[in-house]
Amino acid sequence: MSQAPPNLPSRLAHLAKTLESRFLGKDETIRLLLIATVAGEHAVLIGPPGTAKSALIRMFAKLIQARYFEYLLTRFTEPNEIFGPVDIAAFREGRYSRRIEGMLPEAEIVFLDEVFKSNSAILNALLTLLNERRYTSGGTVLKTPLLSCFGASNEVPGDENLTAIFDRFLLRIRSDNLDAYHFQDLLQRGIQHEVMGMTDAQIQPLASASEIAATHRAFAQRMRFSEEFFSAYKGLIFQIRAEGITVSDRRVVKLLKLFAASAFLDGRPSPDPSDFFVLKHIWNNEDQAAILEQIITPVLEAHFRDNPNARRVGAVGVGIEALAAEIDRVRQVLTGGAGLSDVQLFSQLKALNEIKAALSSSQDPRSRELVQRTDQLLEAAFRSGRFAQL
Repeated sequence: MSQAPPNLPSRLAHLAKTLESRFLGKDETIRLLLIATVAGEHAVLIGPPGTAKSALIRMFAKLIQARYFEYLLTRFTEPNEIFGPVDIAAFREGRYSRRIEGMLPEAEIVFLDEVFKSNSAILNALLTLLNERRYTSGGTVLKTPLLSCFGASNEVPGDENLTAIFDRFLLRIRSDNLDAYHFQDLLQRGIQHEVMGMTDAQIQPLASASEIAATHRAFAQRMRFSEEFFSAYKGLIFQIRAEGITVSDRRVVKLLKLFAASAFLDGRPSPDPSDFFVLKHIWNNEDQAAILEQIITPVLEAHFRDNPNARRVGAVGVGIEALAAEIDRVRQVLTGGAGLSDVQLFSQLKALNEIKAALSSSQDPRSRELVQRTDQLLEAAFRSGRFAQL
């Protein structure tokens, strides 16, 4: 029986920390990318341009030394642009085949930007490739080495003709611009990233695609679940479906692979309720994300109360010192002598509300004091004569 490579979870944890140090506020996204890759499933990132989607996945592929393919799709994109051009020499001999060297069929990690804007010819070929890891060229069926495909889009597809391809992406991940309190760190890390690009700094791989492929072959060992876990999972799925969120039986089964992959990354022999955080990312439209949050969060919090040392995903957030510094910055802006326009004033109040939301999920004991300081600033602003006139 195949075995997973030794120390792979610890090296992937190092890989995650490396990405987190480069991409601010992307901790949960990075965790989800790793889970999808270890499980051999696919994910789509939904959000506006300029939120580091392609840069993140590109560096991720380098850190696992994977053959990488990236393309921006449009409705005019032709199959030969991503699957490879027709082999003219073979065509002259009466054979139809494509030259796939360096193209999608040979890639281990794939990033398809604006994936839902592609045409039916490409979508139909992608459906089989993503689901079965097969690509048919002429009369030849090729087995592809694909680990995971990551898509990106500015919005969730509304066309029913895109339902099948959307369903292939088991995880749906929001990729938004950072909140105001991240801004200083954003500038600093952005400078570091640009300098790396200008100096062509070498990125040292921390794992390999072949090791992850070996983990896939041994993944049957990870698919072990307790009756207690199954019972809790069943209850959550029924509750999610009762809220009108469609989760097909096919997806219900595939999600088990994600739970097992999450446990593997933490070095646990089997999944536990902390892995249910994945269910927050199975929405079919963005309005459902809040519903899933309300269903899943109480289960996670109950688990963490009983297991205070368990690893939380996405709970670390920005440092408490950075939040305190941002509160002081807003205070200086609001109490300074310079007059503020209505737009400037409301932007500072928006920043305070974002800070308060971040503090509410912080486990730091100083967060309560900072919430009080934030509330005092908000109250003082609303009591001011300026707001009485608005």
